[in-house]
Amino acid sequence: MIMESIQVMGVQGLPLIQEGDNIPALICEQIPVQDGDIISIASTIWSKSKGYTKALSLFTPSERALRLAKLNGEDPRFVQSVLDASSDIIMEHPFILSELSFGHIGVRAGVDQSNIDDGMVIFLPRDPMAAADECRKDIKKITGNNVGVIITDTCGRSFRRGQTGNAIGWSGFTAIRDFRGDTDLFGHVLKITEEAVVDEIAGFANFVMGESNNGVPAVVFRNCPVWAGHDNLYFTKEEDITRKLLKKTL
Repeated sequence: MIMESIQVMGVQGLPLIQEGDNIPALICEQIPVQDGDIISIASTIWSKSKGYTKALSLFTPSERALRLAKLNGEDPRFVQSVLDASSDIIMEHPFILSELSFGHIGVRAGVDQSNIDDGMVIFLPRDPMAAADECRKDIKKITGNNVGVIITDTCGRSFRRGQTGNAIGWSGFTAIRDFRGDTDLFGHVLKITEEAVVDEIAGFANFVMGESNNGVPAVVFRNCPVWAGHDNLYFTKEEDITRKLLKKTL
C-alpha cells in the first residue's frame, strides 16, 4: 500500500437540513467530488432528510420508562423514545446502553436532542448500511464517480473520557483492513491485527465536523489508499466479553 498525501475537506455551505432534502445532491453542489473520494456524513442530517424525528409529546412512557427516568434523572418521554429505538438493553444505569437492530451498541440508542428544534428527538437511520449505499449510488448517478460513503455517529468509549466519531454504516469499501498473514518489519507473521479503518476515518471526520455549531456535517477524504479486509466490524454476542459482563448486572 503506497500512502499519498490525504486531503481532508469539510463540506461548507450546506443548509439546515429538512425532511425531503437530497443530501447527495447538496454535497455535490458544494464540492467537486472525485473518483475514489470517501465521504463521511453525520447521521443527524441523513435522519433529518428521511424524517427520522419525532416530538417528545407523542411518547407515552411505559412503566419501565418511568422507572428508568427516575433512576437516571431523565425525561420519561425521552427514555421511552430510547426504549422504542432499542432492540436490547445492555445496561440500565447510570445511563441506558442499547443495542440497535443493525448491531450498533450506543448510549441511549443514539437518540439525540441536539441540533434539532426544542421538544424533538432524532433517531439514528433505520438501516445505516443501506443509507450509505443509497448515498454512494446517488453520487455515482450525479457525478459519474465511484466514491465510498460513511454514515457516522458520535459515541463514548469504555475506559476513556470523551466522544469520537464511529461508523454505523458504510459502502464502497470494507470496514476492516485485515493484516493477518502479513509480516512486520522483523518478518514476524501477524496473527490478530485487524485495523478498523472505517472508524478511524469517521473519527477524523468528527474532528472536522465539530460537536456544536460548526455547520460542517459532511467531510470529504481524498487520496486514501485502497485496502483489503472484511466487514465484520461488530463482535457477535458470543464473542463480546464486555456485553456479557454488563448483561449480568441487569
